[in-house]
Amino acid sequence: MAARQAVIVSTARTAIGTAYKGSLVDVDALELGTQAVREAVSRAGIEPGAVDDVVLGEGLYGGGDIARYAAIEAGLTNAPGVAQNRHCAASLAAVQMAAGSILAGMDKVVVAGGTNSASTSPRTTRRVPGTDDWEEWNSPTHQPTPWAPNRDMSITVGWNAARSAGISRADLDAWALRSHQRAVAGIDAGSFADEIFPVEVTRRDGTTFAFATDEHPRRATSAEKLAALKPLHPEIEGFSITAGNAAGINDGAAAMVIADSDYASKTALEPLAVIRAWASAGVEPADTGLAPTEAIPKVLARAGLTIDDIALWEINEAFASVPIAACRLLGIDENLVNVLGSGCSLGHPVAMTGARQIITLVHELRRRGGGIAVSAMCAGGGMASAVVLEVPRETTERG
Repeated sequence: MAARQAVIVSTARTAIGTAYKGSLVDVDALELGTQAVREAVSRAGIEPGAVDDVVLGEGLYGGGDIARYAAIEAGLTNAPGVAQNRHCAASLAAVQMAAGSILAGMDKVVVAGGTNSASTSPRTTRRVPGTDDWEEWNSPTHQPTPWAPNRDMSITVGWNAARSAGISRADLDAWALRSHQRAVAGIDAGSFADEIFPVEVTRRDGTTFAFATDEHPRRATSAEKLAALKPLHPEIEGFSITAGNAAGINDGAAAMVIADSDYASKTALEPLAVIRAWASAGVEPADTGLAPTEAIPKVLARAGLTIDDIALWEINEAFASVPIAACRLLGIDENLVNVLGSGCSLGHPVAMTGARQIITLVHELRRRGGGIAVSAMCAGGGMASAVVLEVPRETTERG
C-alpha cells in the first residue's frame, strides 16, 4: 500500500492589488479570503461537506477567527476554520498545518491559504496601564525598538542582510529590475492565467469591473529610475534599501485544496502537486533577512534532497537582499529563483504571499514538465518557513 501523501488538488488566487490606491482598496480581508476559499473548492469539484477544515494565514486583521468567518461565507459551515499568524510566513504555515493534519490521518480535505488587506487593516488602541488614557498600540512583536522598528523592517530585514552578505546597492537594484521584467513578461505570456480568478470590484462611483491582473509590476521602471530613488534611512551611512528594492504593500488572497492522496484517488481528484516536506526556523531578530538560510537546509534535509535537486525556487523579496543573500550563502542559482517575479514586482500581501508562491510554483512546474521546488520566506521577528513540493513528471504527461 502506497504511503499517504498530502496533495494539492486545486489552487486559486486573486490578482494582487496595490494598497491604499489600487483596485482592491475597498475590499477587506474577509471578502478576499472568502472568495479565494470558495473558488478553490469550486475548482476542486468537491462538495462543501467534504472539507474538514479551513486554515487561513492572516496579518494585522484585528482579532477574531477570519478563517471561520470565511468558511461560513463560502458555504462551508461544517468546516470549523482556524486563523494562523506567522507574520509574513502565515500562509506557508497554514499549508504546513493542513498538510500535517492530513499526513497524521486526522483530516482528508483541508483548504489552506491566506488573506491580506493592508488597505483596510484596522488600527488598534489600548488603555495605558495605570491610567484612564488610551493610546494607539501595536503587538509586542512589532514594538518600536532599535531591533524591530514598528512597521519598518528595512533595517532588521533588508539592510542587515545586505551588509552580512556583502550586497551592494547596485546588486539590489539589478535584482529588483529583473523582478519587474520577469513579472511583466509573465503577465504578457499568460503565465498567471491558471492561478488568478477575477474579483468583481465596485468602484466608489457605483460602477463595477473584474480585477484579474496583478497591478503592482512596473513596466516602465529602469536601472536609472531605481538608482535615482533615495534610501529609506539616509541618516544611516551607506544605507542601500529603497522603495524600489523593497517589496510593495499590497492586498490579495490565495487558497488551495489539500487532500489525502488515498481520498483523492478514490474520488477522482487530480493531484497537481505533492507536499513533500516543510520546516521553519528562528534566528535573532536582527538577522531576520538571513533566516531563510536556516529554514532551507532544514527542509531539504527533511526531504532527503540537496540544492541541486531543486528545479525552481520562490524566495520572497521582502527586500531584494533576502533572496540574494540566500543564493550567495547557500549556493543557489539565482536564475532559478523567482522566475515570474516576487515581492519587489508582484508585491507582498503579507498573509497571502506564501500561498501565492506555492501556487505559482505548482503551475510553473507543470508548464515545465514537472520537478521539485522550494517556497521559502523570512518572517518578521527572526523567523523563516519553507515548503518542498513536487509535481511528478508523469502527472504533467497525463495532464
